[in-house]
Parts: sequence; C-alpha cells; structure tokens
Amino acid sequence: MKARVLVLVLALVLIISMVAGCTQPTPAPAPAPTPTPGTEQPGGGTPNPPDTTPDVTTTASITDKEEVFEKAMTSTGTWLIAALKDLTFTKDLVLDGEFKNGKKDEAGKDIIQRKIALYTQDENRKVTNRFTLTAPKLTINSPKASIEHGTFKGDLYVNANNFKLVDNIVDGNIYFATDEAKSTFTMDETSKVNGKQEVRK
Repeated sequence: MKARVLVLVLALVLIISMVAGCTQPTPAPAPAPTPTPGTEQPGGGTPNPPDTTPDVTTTASITDKEEVFEKAMTSTGTWLIAALKDLTFTKDLVLDGEFKNGKKDEAGKDIIQRKIALYTQDENRKVTNRFTLTAPKLTINSPKASIEHGTFKGDLYVNANNFKLVDNIVDGNIYFATDEAKSTFTMDETSKVNGKQEVRK
C-alpha cells in the first residue's frame, strides 16, 4: 500500500514538473533594427550622398537649401558640404575652418580635408547629377579644400594651401593670396578654369 502511494506521489510530481516546463513564457522576438538614413535599399527613393559612408565619425551637410549650404561652410559647419540642386547666391561666400574627415593616414594621424560636392552618386559611386554653384566670390580659407564634380560660377579667392579641383569647372578667375597657395593648387585633367589664375597679394 505504501509502495502504491509512493508511486502515485512520484507520478504526480513528474506530471506537475512537465506541465510547468511546458508553460514557461516564450521570450518576445527582438525588434527589427531601424535603418540608418541614406542606407535604404534601392527603390526607397533616398539619394546617395557623395563619399559619406566611410566617414562615420564626422558629419556632412547634404542640402538643396541655400541657407543650410552657407551655414555648413562656416568654421562651425561640416567637413563635407554637398548640394542636391543648383544653388545661387547674390552675396560672397567664405569657406572657413579646419576640418578632419574621420580617416587616418598611414601614421595614424587624422586627415585634414574640406570638400564642396556639387554632385550626387549611385551605390557604385558613379556620378549621377552635377550641379552649379553661383556666387560673385568664393573665398577658400580652409586647408586641403576641394570643389568636385560640378561648376562654380564666380571668382575664387584662395588663401589656403593644397586647394584642388576634381572634375570641376570654374567659370571665372582664381586669385591666390600667396605664391605657396598657387604652387600647391592642383586640378585633374577633367577640370577647367575659364578665367585667369594669378597671385594677388
């Protein structure tokens, strides 16, 4: 009799344990990650800004508004200023400040760079649209600055060293503040300056 009671008790404990194990709450599925702006799949309608993917530690300004573009050019702006359409100013513009692009050189030092991007590109970095920036005068005070893949209409006044044009047309003159600013200026074979290039101290 005692043996029967013991068997019944053990069976009851086993059944209760099995039922308790089967009714434990199932953990909720993890929420899907929110996509980072600008990284949506093709068809989402988001334009790809030029060369911003590797530079995650820095900021860029990509805009179709004149006031945002001008503010991004200040010393408190961004290292990359990119246009999404033709922009026209009736006043002079100034590119100010020293900026880092978020990359390191072979020695591990931060790379100084400032870039005015007058274009958009696809996921393969092929230029898809080129834009024109128009202003009476654009002064370059930022070191290692460039204007790329578009057209600047107006006169450039270059006060900083290592300024360059990349696949860009300047429909105007370039005036350099020093001999060094002129000697360190470079432009690739697809760039063009329609005016004169001279030192004006």
